[in-house]
Amino acid sequence: MNQIAVKKRVLFLCTGNSARSQMAEGFLKKLGGDRYAVFSAGINPVGLNQRAVRVMDEVGIDISNQTSDRVDEDLLAGIDLLITLCGDARENCPVVPMKIEKRHWPLDDPARAEGKEEEVLDQFRIIRDQIQDYVKLLTKG
Repeated sequence: MNQIAVKKRVLFLCTGNSARSQMAEGFLKKLGGDRYAVFSAGINPVGLNQRAVRVMDEVGIDISNQTSDRVDEDLLAGIDLLITLCGDARENCPVVPMKIEKRHWPLDDPARAEGKEEEVLDQFRIIRDQIQDYVKLLTKG
């Protein structure tokens, strides 16, 4: 009998869909292989943060072609797992069908970091590494 592999559809959601959700999308695409269909979106998308692109490139993951998208009902209706990456997204996410599993990963917004460029990049690296740890746990489950 032929078994058809069904991909788990995962949506990462944050406010701006510029850094955290983009990095999470990149990690799950890389670490999850073909077991997942991966999406990211924002409550109020602001475009892909180039610092996120840079720190992901440092670990060998290219997210430069990912897009910053607005979450909508059609996207939400087609997923199996919704992961919010900030309190704003968790609190302001549109209503989702009960069948959708929901998780929350509380992560600081590296785009709000202040200081010299290298200090700001270090904040992006910290969040990147936290996201990688969360994604590794997700792929083991």
